[in-house]
Amino acid sequence: MTRKDPIAEAAATSSSVALGGNAERTRSHNRRVVLETVRQHGRLGRSDIAALTRLTAQAVSNIVVELVAEGLLAERGRRRTARGQPPVDFEVNADGGMTAGMEIGADRITTVLVDIAGGLRAQRTTTLPDASPPAVQALAALELAAARRAPGLPKRLLGCGVVMPGPFGVEGMSSIGDTVLPGWANLDAAALMTEALGCAVTVENDATAAAVGERLYGRGRDRRNFCLVYFGAGLGLGIIIDGQPYRGAYGNAGEIGHVRVVPGGRACPCGGHGCLERYASANALAEMLHDSGREAAYEDVARLADTRDPVVDRWIAEAATLLGPVVALLENLFDPETIVLGGTLPDVVMDGLVAAMQPLPLSVSSRSDRSVTRLQRGATGRLTAALGAAALPLLDTIAPKIDRVAPPEPIARAAGR
Repeated sequence: MTRKDPIAEAAATSSSVALGGNAERTRSHNRRVVLETVRQHGRLGRSDIAALTRLTAQAVSNIVVELVAEGLLAERGRRRTARGQPPVDFEVNADGGMTAGMEIGADRITTVLVDIAGGLRAQRTTTLPDASPPAVQALAALELAAARRAPGLPKRLLGCGVVMPGPFGVEGMSSIGDTVLPGWANLDAAALMTEALGCAVTVENDATAAAVGERLYGRGRDRRNFCLVYFGAGLGLGIIIDGQPYRGAYGNAGEIGHVRVVPGGRACPCGGHGCLERYASANALAEMLHDSGREAAYEDVARLADTRDPVVDRWIAEAATLLGPVVALLENLFDPETIVLGGTLPDVVMDGLVAAMQPLPLSVSSRSDRSVTRLQRGATGRLTAALGAAALPLLDTIAPKIDRVAPPEPIARAAGR
C-alpha cells in the first residue's frame, strides 16, 4: 500500500491551506501566508511550505530567511530522512512576539496575552467600578502593565485588540444602562485606548470579537459560516460569513439584544420594551437571582445551576422559549453551518440552554444529513471575546485573512507547551 503524504494532501485541498502569489507586489501577503502556514501545521521544511502555499521554492527560501532574522520563525534542526540531505525544519517562534486582548465590559476588564504561535501566556480579570473614558483608560493601562509583568513573556508586543459592548453610534437609542459603557458615545475609542496603552489598538464590538475567537480557537475552527450568540451583560450576535466576520455598515451587525420579543414587556435602557436581552442575558439572570436573595457571581451561578436551583431553572426555561424562534430566524437569514452559544455564563448554564431549546423550530437548517448539530455551546468559555480581541492585531499585522487559511491549533493545546 502506498503511504499518503499529508503535506501533499493538504496542498491539494485549497480550502484548507494558505495560498500565496508570486508577484512581487504581494510580498507582504506572502510573508503572512508563510508564517500562518507554519503556525497552523507545526514544523515544516522549505519544500513543505512551498507545496502548501504554492509559492516558488526561491520565494519561500527568501521569506524564511527574513522571518528567522526577525525572530518570527526559528530553526528546529534537521529532519531524519532515509536518504539525501535532511531538510531543516522551521516553526513559529512563540517568543518572537505577542498580542494583547482586552475585553472591557460594563463591570470588569479581562486581559489576555497570546503569543504568535497561539499560546495563552497570561490572563487577568479585574472589576471596573467606573466605566467612564478616563477611568477605563487608567485602569486598562494598569492591567496591561500588570499582565506584561508575568514571567517568561515575549518582549515584543505587536498590538492590542479591545472589545466593548455595542451598539455604536445609534441615534435615538439610549446609551445608558448596565449593558453599555457610559460616556463613550461619539468618541474615538481606538484613539483613546491607543493613547492609554501606548501601542496600536484595534477596537471591535464584543460579539464580533467573540465570534473571531471561536473561529480561531473553538467550535468554529472547521466552520466557514456560523453565528455566535454572545451572552455578555447584554446579548449580541457575532456572524462569520465565508470565514470572515461580518460587521455591517457601521459595526452594529448582530444587535439582536434589542429585538422586541415581548410586546409591552420589560422596560429596556435602550428606550424600548420587551427587548430580548431583558430576558436572555447575564444581567437578566442576575436580576432574577437578586430578587430572590441569591448571589449572582460567576461561581455562585455555576453552583446554583449544578444543584438545579429553581430560579436558575426558571431563567433557563424563559430564555430558551424566547431564544428558540430567534435561532430559527438566524438560520433562515444566514443559513449557517451551526449556531454557537458563548460568553460570560458558566458552561453548565449554556448546556442547560442548549438542552431546553430542543427541539428547535423548523428552519432551513432542519436537515437529516447534518454533520454538525444546529446549536452547541462554545469551547472557549469566558475568554472568548478577549481571545478574539487578541487575534485582531495578529490578523491585521501578521496573518493573511482567516478565510485563506486553516485555523490554528486550539488555545488550550498551544498553551500547554
